[in-house]
Amino acid sequence: MSYSTADSFRPVTLDDVRGAQKMLSGVARVTAMEGSRHLSRTVGAPVHLKCENLQRTGSFKLRGAYVRIAGLLPEERAAGVVAASAGNHAQGVALASALLGVRSTVFMPKGAPLPKVSATRDYGAEVRLHGQVVDETLAAAQEYAAETGAVFIHPFDHPDIIAGQGTVGLEILEQCPEVRTILVGVGGGGLAAGIAVAVKSLRPDVRVVGVQAAGAAAYPPSLAAGRPVSVENPATMADGIKVGRPGDVPFGIVGELVDEVRTVSEDELSAALLLCLERVKLVVEPAGASPVAALLSAPGAFEGPVVAVLSGGNVDPVLMERVLRHGMAAQGRYLAVRLRLTDRPGALATLLGVLSVVDANVLDVSHVRTDPRLGLTEAEVELHLETKGPAHCAEVGQALREAGYTVIG
Repeated sequence: MSYSTADSFRPVTLDDVRGAQKMLSGVARVTAMEGSRHLSRTVGAPVHLKCENLQRTGSFKLRGAYVRIAGLLPEERAAGVVAASAGNHAQGVALASALLGVRSTVFMPKGAPLPKVSATRDYGAEVRLHGQVVDETLAAAQEYAAETGAVFIHPFDHPDIIAGQGTVGLEILEQCPEVRTILVGVGGGGLAAGIAVAVKSLRPDVRVVGVQAAGAAAYPPSLAAGRPVSVENPATMADGIKVGRPGDVPFGIVGELVDEVRTVSEDELSAALLLCLERVKLVVEPAGASPVAALLSAPGAFEGPVVAVLSGGNVDPVLMERVLRHGMAAQGRYLAVRLRLTDRPGALATLLGVLSVVDANVLDVSHVRTDPRLGLTEAEVELHLETKGPAHCAEVGQALREAGYTVIG
């Protein structure tokens, strides 16, 4: 499998994916397929999780990056490669380049999480921080390619990338031959396109469903228009699928072979990440949890057995803390309230006593006396509580009101 950069719009075939699988032997892991009893009960059919979060570099991206770089001509390899990414693609390109002995330069946004920057450097890439958003970083990488002759390695818009990602689909069919539905997160579309090529070529009866974050869902309007359409200012915690425009190459494949593209909310993403951590015991990034979010949002919509692809596990610890708290709040397990009380000795203890009676666990207390909006004898208290679900949240609120407190937020 050796293609020049001018060959970027050729079709992707099953033979390409099989060739990529041979190329990746001994390079990419055949990742585990784990069953989930909790999700199986929720869906009413067997649910299996394809754990690409346990892949080398923490995501599926190594597969496509290695195949793309391995397919370069000798003179292209000699010029080196360049990529732009906030995380997963950066690490995939860095490791693939190191394994193949190719010099790599990776542009990352200035605000990229430090663990991802450090990991990319550790895999052997020269990291250059440029721009505040990925679009600026991408432009810098392409400018560098034009100036130096380095080959730009696109994260999803090339047949070799798609063929490499399609090896996930071959593994799914080998590990779960009875599969009826495959759920996969969609950003630019490389992974979904690759899986669809592999699976539909061998098992056209299997339903392939793409999942996008609602705040960065470029595929539904693009499919409706029959061409890639850009979404202005995509916004989602799932940075792995935060792509404003489908890739030209994967778009054609997704439009032809993917049966449906669904969207999930931020609440559903955070609840799915929390479930993966608590019930499946796997660290999964928000983009990787998007198929689980789709299962939770519409459990009766998918014929089983279902395979949900956990595409990555590279999540910044700071983001993880925020997302988990968001997920707990969405499930009614975390409650933040503000209220005013009379500022007198023992007032705070009395308030905490009310919360103790209803078994609300106090995580944090902020006590303000000097805000100009407060009266002379008033104090404002903000409480962060661990609760047991929506009914318990309502019980806490009712207990506070019955005790004479005015809840203001």
